[in-house]
Amino acid sequence: MGKSVKKNYIYNLIYQVLTLLLPLVTTPYLSRILQADGIGMVSYAESIVSYFALFAALGIATYGQREISYVQNMKEERSRVFWETQLAKLITSMAVFAVYVPFVLLAVEKDLVWLYGLLALQFFSIALNATWFFQGMEEFGKIISRDIVIKLLLLVSMFVFIKEKDDVVLYVLIYSLSGFVSAVSLLGYLPKYVKKIPFKSLRPFRNIKTIIALFVPTIAIQIYTVLDKTMIGIITDNAYQNGYYEQAMKITKMVLTVVTALGTVMIPRIGYHYEKGETEMVRDWMYRSYRFVWLLAIPMCIGLSFVAGNFVPWFFGDGYEGVVPLLQILSLLLLAIGINNATGMQYLIPTKRENTFTLTVVIGAVVNFVLNLFLIYFFQAIGAAIASVVAETVIAIVQLIIVKKELSIVIILKSSVKYVVAGVVMGVVLFFESIWFSPSILYTLLMVASGAAVYFLSLLLLRDTFVISNLKTIFGRFLKKSAKGGEESHEI
Repeated sequence: MGKSVKKNYIYNLIYQVLTLLLPLVTTPYLSRILQADGIGMVSYAESIVSYFALFAALGIATYGQREISYVQNMKEERSRVFWETQLAKLITSMAVFAVYVPFVLLAVEKDLVWLYGLLALQFFSIALNATWFFQGMEEFGKIISRDIVIKLLLLVSMFVFIKEKDDVVLYVLIYSLSGFVSAVSLLGYLPKYVKKIPFKSLRPFRNIKTIIALFVPTIAIQIYTVLDKTMIGIITDNAYQNGYYEQAMKITKMVLTVVTALGTVMIPRIGYHYEKGETEMVRDWMYRSYRFVWLLAIPMCIGLSFVAGNFVPWFFGDGYEGVVPLLQILSLLLLAIGINNATGMQYLIPTKRENTFTLTVVIGAVVNFVLNLFLIYFFQAIGAAIASVVAETVIAIVQLIIVKKELSIVIILKSSVKYVVAGVVMGVVLFFESIWFSPSILYTLLMVASGAAVYFLSLLLLRDTFVISNLKTIFGRFLKKSAKGGEESHEI
């Protein structure tokens, strides 16, 4: 197992950040051009299409990534897993597309058919996307190399072609095409990793029970990531509320990416050690993972809540004041999702306990749906934000209780103490800065920089061994340049 978790985390972090960095760069421009109601209209349509895309994906990629992690070093077995997984995705994607077309023609307003038609490219992207394979192989460098070029082209296209509010058609077309091109571009790497398998011997749905077991939590997750938007649209009948929620969630997800990027890297690593029966190694990696979540999620949660008031006015422009309280509430998702991502995705899924994972997510989905019915009615988008935070927190708590015999809750919580202390110190500084500084890009950057400096300085004064040991590793490699490839250290 010679692949570096640190290196793969960095690769995957870049990949995930690139996926969300484009909206960060283009949002100030697009929010002014398309305005809140235009953004809200597209957001609502995407929420409808995503339900169909959900059934097209069917949890197959998650299953494939896990299975590939078990057979990384066996070309025959991994080739079979690849072809069977891709064939399954192709079948489900085309089957759902066949249902989607008549739905659009019969149920969608005629003046919006173009929008749903362009978004249908998602089905073809799902069918061809092989990202899951390279994630399972822990080859994250392959993923990032092609994404940089595609994201840069997408960035340029937005500024070149989107000039007025009516260009929403081009906006959707460019986004949809970029997803398709991104999926296709990875296929050229495959011949090096897989070989041909006789078609007649392929059984794409031989593990359909496992696939469905992984699909159910995906449905549940969709309830509190996409259904929120649908329910806001239906209950409030206000495109602006959906626009506010979309923009707030977009920023939250971008920040969250830094926290959860390790999860994709850890799934194949935990799966590899679990398959070899190395229980202690699995437990050791998990405790490091939780500590990593505390290290990043606590300051980001506190920082986002205090910086929001300075950031939103200049970033989104006039008419987006409603995003500020949403960001302050949704910042709590960084902690909740960070923990349940570690417990659920990094531990329960690789250790073949998808049914347990499903149960916890379904509980959260039910909580979210019920709360949405009442909170959105009374508080609109703010109600949806509160419901999402509560649902994710419930999932995190339930999952920790379930694994308490294998992973000590006391050790997990105790590892957060120094990060909480440092976060509080940082929060005090940011509180006063939020009062003194008027909204501007300069002051926002100053708040981010000063907050980060205070936080990490506090950790050094508290002599946090996790941070110090990783800093020594980093500086040691720069100074000595003698680190051996493939060695696993005890830091992430």
